[in-house]
Amino acid sequence: MRRGSTEVIIGVDGGKYPHGNTVVVHGADRRVLMDPGLSLRSPEALESAPPVEVDQVLLTHVHEDHVAGLSLYPDTPVAVRAPDAVHLHSLDDLMAMYGVGADVAPAFAESLVREYHFVARPDVEALPDDAVVDLGGGVTVTAVPTPGHTRGHTAWLIEPDGVLVIGDIDLSSFGPYYADAVSDLEDFVTSMATIRSIEAAWYVTFHHKGVVEGHSAFVEALDAFAAVIDRRDDAIVSYCAEPRTIADMADHRFLYRPHVELPWVASAERRTAEQHVARLVAAGRLRADGEHYLQP
Repeated sequence: MRRGSTEVIIGVDGGKYPHGNTVVVHGADRRVLMDPGLSLRSPEALESAPPVEVDQVLLTHVHEDHVAGLSLYPDTPVAVRAPDAVHLHSLDDLMAMYGVGADVAPAFAESLVREYHFVARPDVEALPDDAVVDLGGGVTVTAVPTPGHTRGHTAWLIEPDGVLVIGDIDLSSFGPYYADAVSDLEDFVTSMATIRSIEAAWYVTFHHKGVVEGHSAFVEALDAFAAVIDRRDDAIVSYCAEPRTIADMADHRFLYRPHVELPWVASAERRTAEQHVARLVAAGRLRADGEHYLQP
């Protein structure tokens, strides 16, 4: 899809994880690429055309699926908002984002290199919160800080096209993901309110929805996406009709389905449960009894 200066390259399987949708913005003087996903490295893509020539790579955030195509651009400057920049410095720095257990960390780290082609970029530019990238001819890309998924997660507003690239605020039925060591549920809620107020012509997600046209359709999709948080709250409260520990909740699973086996599932379930419990205790919907939590 192309609208004005903005081109969206839809990923394999419609951008379903581990693939995603990459954006290219064409200015009069410069061209930038956002979130080089795994689809750029697919055999079909590499056989049909060389990598898109760009002057800079911008990231919504640093996660394995968003940098999987970065190795195609070894000499191209890359930039991300400052809180995430350090995680691109080395494989160890990337691993620090996830907070996975020591039992799965080595295999997970190996998969980041083998399956996602991770390459360290210690030269990454750490952008300020108010970053504006001028591409010439009146085309600009402006940072909109949207922390929660990661600390440095960023939406990018492309003008004059009126396109808001919203990364992993992906409007999926799975719902918001705030389960890494660097994630924060309450920040995610605030970030959704921030982008809800931005009236763009087009909204681009990295996964699933892809391109959403118009503010009203976007708000409808965003509200459905955000409602998953309330459903998780309600499910945890119901589960705590009997005293439960955080470990019980992690084993029960409120994020992933029981059949899902991924290296980060155990840590993600625990991190998710911890944040919801803190939220529910503060709201008076749960109370603590030692290491157990139960309904008031």
